[in-house]
Amino acid sequence: MASSIHDTPCSCDCLVSMPPASAIPAVIFAKNSDRPRDEVQEVVFVPASTHPAGSRLQCTYIEVEQVSKTHAVILSRPSWLWGAEMGANEHGVCIGNEAVWTKEPVGEGEALLGMDLLRLALERGSTAQEALHVITGLLERYGQGGSCREDPMPFCYHNTFLLADRTEAWVLETAGRLWAAQRIQGGARNISNQLSIGTDISAEHPELRSHAQAQGWWSGQGAFDFAQVFSLTQQPVRMEAAKARFQAGRELLQKWQGSITAEVMMDILRNKESGICMDSGGFRTTASMVSILPRDPTRPCVHFLTATPDPSRSVFKPFIFGVGATQAPQVLSPTFGAQDPVRTLPRFQTQVDRRHVLYRGQQVALGLMESEQEQGQQLRQKQRDLEQEGLEAVQGLLAGEQTPAHQELGGLFQAFVERESRAYTELST
Repeated sequence: MASSIHDTPCSCDCLVSMPPASAIPAVIFAKNSDRPRDEVQEVVFVPASTHPAGSRLQCTYIEVEQVSKTHAVILSRPSWLWGAEMGANEHGVCIGNEAVWTKEPVGEGEALLGMDLLRLALERGSTAQEALHVITGLLERYGQGGSCREDPMPFCYHNTFLLADRTEAWVLETAGRLWAAQRIQGGARNISNQLSIGTDISAEHPELRSHAQAQGWWSGQGAFDFAQVFSLTQQPVRMEAAKARFQAGRELLQKWQGSITAEVMMDILRNKESGICMDSGGFRTTASMVSILPRDPTRPCVHFLTATPDPSRSVFKPFIFGVGATQAPQVLSPTFGAQDPVRTLPRFQTQVDRRHVLYRGQQVALGLMESEQEQGQQLRQKQRDLEQEGLEAVQGLLAGEQTPAHQELGGLFQAFVERESRAYTELST
């Protein structure tokens, strides 16, 4: 029997800001990925590619039809699966997903994970709205389902998504194959493991209302409030807790209205008091991401990724799509081929060590920060200095004051990963 939200903690927070809430003429996207405590998240770069007609694509559990061309993507993903918790593509589209439980039952059958849908949308959509259509089309054809954690006990849920590009954002919330979407064209918005779209619906599944009426969830009279109609009558404890995080995220965004920057978003993701930076029992924030998507198409989009747990003790490192963009090996987990527990049936009967080099180094650093006060403070200062250097490195680009070679832009993330990794290596020498 699949585990449910009643007995399994799970949470994530996605936020987006756009003018006039942003301090600069840009859309700013952010996400904390909260996952099982020991799960490793890797950062994977996948270049653009073309594919032969009729080819098939293996996702985490099922195959789907491949398209003729896929975009370059940068992904932050649990290293055991195909999809991603968050990521961006070369066209400036960013997506984050969250778990949600509704009146629609969660099936245990294997289909597309929400994380698979996220990656597929990034690979196939050149705008946020295009990416949304990719998700809803695949949802209709293949459905969503399958265990979302690396454990013999299945853990299944449906998904909500926050999608953004240089000009707008969309909130997409699903219940089985059904969905509702809300277009955001200004201000700030966040989502936190619950349905949040009320009567302001910009697009929806054609059978959404008729299904709700047939189930007796809606009378068919008056305004149709998606969240009210599809949310569980008795909210589980963890979803009640998500309400507090959702409210805290909204208040933090409101506090900084008109002044929101990438640094402000990083601070929000590091906020432990609100629970947005999570560390609760078997779950914690395992990776984080903040993206700057300038309105000016001549300016590059910049994506800051940690590749390590706990953003309060991690470094946000800048990634920019460019000619020299390649995979940083230090943030890539080992692979196990056909012997991987996710590939052998029954699944997840054994465990493997998926820690990548940067993850291992940061875990040693975390131990020092907790046990050796003086050395820990020095190390945290090194992290802050490195992150600040990365922020300053891209300020000139975003202001149009610098125009470095594409090769230099593409190698930016790799350079900062190497420096962070080197700082951790020096601890053990």
